[in-house]
Amino acid sequence: MSTSPPAPTTWRNWSGLESAAGLEVVQPADATEVAEVVRRARSAGRTVKSAGTGHSFTGIATPQHVHLRPERMRGIVGVDRDALTVTALAGTQLKVFNAELARLGLSLHNMGDIAEQTLAGAISTGTHGTGGRAAGLAAQVVGLELVTGTGEVLRATATENPDVLDLARVGLGALGVLTTITFAVEPLFLLRAEEQPMSWNDALAAFDDLTAAHDHVDMYWFPHSDRMLTKRNTRMGTDLSAVEPLPRWRRWLDDDLLSNTVFGAQTAALNVAPGVIPAANRFASRLLGGRTYTDIAHRVFTTERRVVFREMEYAVPRDAGLDVLRECRAAFERSGLRVSFPVEIRVAPADDVPLSTSYGRESFYLAFHTHRRADHRAYFAVLEPVLRAHGGRPHWGKLHTLDADQVAGLYPRLPDFLALRDRLDPDRVFTNAYLHRVLGG
Repeated sequence: MSTSPPAPTTWRNWSGLESAAGLEVVQPADATEVAEVVRRARSAGRTVKSAGTGHSFTGIATPQHVHLRPERMRGIVGVDRDALTVTALAGTQLKVFNAELARLGLSLHNMGDIAEQTLAGAISTGTHGTGGRAAGLAAQVVGLELVTGTGEVLRATATENPDVLDLARVGLGALGVLTTITFAVEPLFLLRAEEQPMSWNDALAAFDDLTAAHDHVDMYWFPHSDRMLTKRNTRMGTDLSAVEPLPRWRRWLDDDLLSNTVFGAQTAALNVAPGVIPAANRFASRLLGGRTYTDIAHRVFTTERRVVFREMEYAVPRDAGLDVLRECRAAFERSGLRVSFPVEIRVAPADDVPLSTSYGRESFYLAFHTHRRADHRAYFAVLEPVLRAHGGRPHWGKLHTLDADQVAGLYPRLPDFLALRDRLDPDRVFTNAYLHRVLGG
């Protein structure tokens, strides 16, 4: 086991909202080394957090004493082609996992649009994506290994410790340090992506038909405008000869230059001239053009995001979603605030993961963003009451103000989760301020 660097260090998350100083940094290579660190920390009355790439906006992964870094716990360690499962070390980044799966002729069914996270971080916070048969990454987990707060290495499958598998798929980092994760996979498949601008009224009128006709639907509304960008992804089978990717120059122009470089410069400039934001948004939304392409699944699902932002996302019941969106727009327009980032709209089927935002109900996701240098607090404060009034569940890795009592009213199986937490981490080796706020002591 190595420590790098040897002196205590400072940790900061991607958005810059969370940080910690004076940490012991450890880079374990396997579960045995993780267990050793946990036992040592427990004896000293210290806490341990495994913070990966820091893509959560909340403090869910913020370390207090010992920071486990994942660099030595990456890669695929098992493939079962008969069962169609793949096991990977929990520190593997999703983008690396996707590329390795593709090399093996395999794919996840669904995923979120950011591929920088570690697998452990992505499932622990409930990364969900849009549409599909599986609501998110956690719903595709069929096995895992973790180190408990007492330093025990525990394996969980449908037949071995099934109660742990049931609850730890979205475990918030509160039950243990994940060391391996086993996913159900499928043969590598193609997605046909169709991106088309629409008016607000046309997009909302067509929304139910679009989500019924396509496997994955994503929409972006530009505040201060009546324009939407719609993205529809349709499965095209496993014949990879049918791939028709975007030309390299078009992908560079749209996804690199415009969506990252130009958008980043524009939103940074608008921070110092917020009065111009409505006109700028209306102008930008009018420049949107359509495009259609077919590529292997993960190249369509995921996008690179280099512009640093702040985000709040809630899942409300699917049947109330369009009405909630309209209410959010009305509340925003009454506020007089100026916001340069689009609002993202997605849906997901119900799942059986107890702390998933889609547990037991079909979900309609609304995600609100601001530039990192803009003050997000007033904007999110306007919208959060609307989302909460409809039983909204906040994404665990994105900003919200809920406390333990409010969380308890949203998750019927939270008592089971807390009981398992008491069993696996009786001394709260894995706690931090965020977990204390949302789960209690």
